[in-house]
Amino acid sequence: MKFAEFHPGQVIEAGPYELGEAELIDFAQRYDPQWFHTDPQAAVAGIHGGLIASGWQTCGIAMRLIAEAALQGSESFASPGLAYVKWPHPVRAGDRLSLRATVIETRRASSKPTLGILRWRWQLFHAAGHEVLDLEATSLFHLPHQDTP
Repeated sequence: MKFAEFHPGQVIEAGPYELGEAELIDFAQRYDPQWFHTDPQAAVAGIHGGLIASGWQTCGIAMRLIAEAALQGSESFASPGLAYVKWPHPVRAGDRLSLRATVIETRRASSKPTLGILRWRWQLFHAAGHEVLDLEATSLFHLPHQDTP
């Protein structure tokens, strides 16, 4: 989608994405090697009652879904960061995850009219409807110069 196609209140849905156990463990072994992400037997005795995905992997899945649904072919070039990130429920192997992104604000930077700023909320849900990720992101877009009369 192009920057001009985004508008406040707009909802973009994407997915589902099914997370397999091998993918969950591989990510954790590489980037978040905590036992409740990497050791299925030990995780059964843990507070979550089984293996759970890293929250960072959950963010990566959301990024993939939004990139495929909205950012491919856009003028997007970077993000300065997130206002917040929350993981209200764990993600488990076999979960089918779907994304809902809600546009909060779109504007051109007053100091640089070729910079488009998009603030949006991403929520990831598993098939039973529980929210597993909630974040607010800012995305930057390189736009053509806008002439003013």
